[in-house]
Amino acid sequence: MKPDSITMTTLSGLCKQDVVCIFGTGDFGRSLGLRLLQAGYEVVYGSRDPKNSALLPKGAKVMTHEEAAQAARVIFVAVHREHYDFLSSLSLALEGKVLVDISNNLRRGLYPQSNAEYLSTLVPGAVVVKAFNTISAWALQSGGLDANRQVLICGNNPDAKQAVVDIAHSLGLTALDRGSLRAASELEDIPLQLFPMWRLPFRIAVGLLAVFFIYVLIQDVIYKWVMEKKDISFRIMVSLANKAFPMVALVMLALCYLPGIMAAFLQLYNGTKYRRFPDWLDRWMLCRKQLGLLALAFAFLHVLYTFAIPIRYYVYHRRVTFTSTIIKENKTYEFENIMAWRSDSYLAMGMLGFALFVLLGITSLPSVSNSLNWREFSCIQSKLGHLTLLLCTAHAFLYGWDKFLKPASYKWWMPPGYMVSLVVPCVVLVLKLFLITPCMDRTITRIRQGWERSAGMPHKEEKSSQPLIL
Repeated sequence: MKPDSITMTTLSGLCKQDVVCIFGTGDFGRSLGLRLLQAGYEVVYGSRDPKNSALLPKGAKVMTHEEAAQAARVIFVAVHREHYDFLSSLSLALEGKVLVDISNNLRRGLYPQSNAEYLSTLVPGAVVVKAFNTISAWALQSGGLDANRQVLICGNNPDAKQAVVDIAHSLGLTALDRGSLRAASELEDIPLQLFPMWRLPFRIAVGLLAVFFIYVLIQDVIYKWVMEKKDISFRIMVSLANKAFPMVALVMLALCYLPGIMAAFLQLYNGTKYRRFPDWLDRWMLCRKQLGLLALAFAFLHVLYTFAIPIRYYVYHRRVTFTSTIIKENKTYEFENIMAWRSDSYLAMGMLGFALFVLLGITSLPSVSNSLNWREFSCIQSKLGHLTLLLCTAHAFLYGWDKFLKPASYKWWMPPGYMVSLVVPCVVLVLKLFLITPCMDRTITRIRQGWERSAGMPHKEEKSSQPLIL
């Protein structure tokens, strides 16, 4: 039987009582066999040593490769590519069978062709389907409790792919068809990716942290040592870190909303939503979620460091010294109503801003965002997000208060660090205020509904590259 002759008549009979074969008794093969048994399938393992079945799931059978292949229509090849050679000797037994290749490589570009395509050349009489390589053994063992539940599938035979899709659905997994077997290389590269959407945000976070930390280091520690010969390097561990963390958090939060504003101005300038954004803006917009989560992490560090301030030796020493000085000089520390308002307002803006920041982070979780409709998600991530940015910016302004008026704050003509961190958030808030004015908001709304300045009517030939949350 030729691979192309496999039809739904041959495979549609695959139900929970059918036999499924697995070549390979490693971690993945054992986990897959256990899930198949739990789903009602009869499982047979093909092994070089059929007597060695102590580690296999209870209820599974162990046979030689040839016997196991003859007992099932669908065969999962759970072995590494380096061990594919034995399959050539099973060509007659594998004639017309569906081979599900679940293998991955150690690195990209290790072989000139994908493992699935190589397998199809070794066993030309079988139909090869690439699937289950993005599912881990742990995901199979933990079932629905694990977040990784999507099976990516590709192959040249629709009926063979449908048979694998049916198995995936029987295991409580979702399936996504990625096309022909030529897509196998792309599927095999997916497990090798290391946080692809986090690379740009992580680089931005590291760069901002380095810049702000060096900035406050020069202003506080190096300036003090050069000008007054005082060593206050002990402040590096907590004081300087607690200055740099909130600066990074505030700027990164603003960077989450800046690309949406820039995209809105581009649409206003172009007079249409059907022109693609530049690639750099597309990439920036795609990683806004990661930027926001990293910003939340720095904000959380700022909160932890702030809680540690009262128990620091340096603060304790200053408090005792100040108190003893007041007592010795018989002075009274007067209560200042303005400072009380400033302090309480500063703390209130910070607590409210952080609470909303945490809410934004929670709604970014897939389990939460999937339970929201688009209007609810947009309201939280856009309107509440800009309110969070406003509160955090106000928190920074209240921290600085009137320091910008004092010449002593400009050490070596460098403005205080908090002033530098306020530049991007202030720009974002001012531009957003401009965009929500009635005339601008009305024009943007019309453009997003399909109106074009040149034609004055909807156009549907081309689509925008990114939906906007402003």
